[in-house]
Amino acid sequence: MLPKYEALKAVEKAGILAVVRGRSEENAYKISKASIKGGVKAIELAFTSPNADVTIKHLNEEYAEDPEVVVGAGTVLDPATARMAMVAGAKFIVSPSYNEEVAKLCNLYAVPYMPGCFTPTEVQTALMTGADVVKIFPGAIAGQKMIPELQGPFPQANIMPSGGVSLDNMKDWFKAGAFCVGAGGSLVGPGADGDYDQVTENAKKFHEELLRIRNEK
Repeated sequence: MLPKYEALKAVEKAGILAVVRGRSEENAYKISKASIKGGVKAIELAFTSPNADVTIKHLNEEYAEDPEVVVGAGTVLDPATARMAMVAGAKFIVSPSYNEEVAKLCNLYAVPYMPGCFTPTEVQTALMTGADVVKIFPGAIAGQKMIPELQGPFPQANIMPSGGVSLDNMKDWFKAGAFCVGAGGSLVGPGADGDYDQVTENAKKFHEELLRIRNEK
């Protein structure tokens, strides 16, 4: 198992998490590979995808020699799913909402937990129970101003917006103070229809934009 600090460092370096929701095990696997090929190498494999744990295990085995590839689980709603993801080798756990039992389990096994939060109370609760990254969801509704507003009272919070992140607004999210961003439809959406080449092209554009943003700092 990748040490917790190394997993967080890999996520931060990747900058962008590809939120993959496959229609089948094969579809999720191919979307993930297409994203990695394009340069977006952090994969959040949603548990709404069939046999998500199998796909996570497969990807981890295939990219075991590539330290830049970091595969985690998304849409983790309960401890049983979190445990299943960890056994499959998930390097991080992402949820659309906060769950105390999932937080405890992630702390026990030293796996980064990234729960979805939308209010200061939720953010504080998540931080108090060891959340390493707070996912602001849905980002499209929260908006970029949410990050500096939250980091006023919670300057220690690593914040990841997800939902509504696009190639056009990614710069604004990072400028606002994002630790990393999660991108779904705008990045891997074409994969749902089997257009994996377009996913790769999108990933290339996202990765290039990330490098440009970082070079401007």
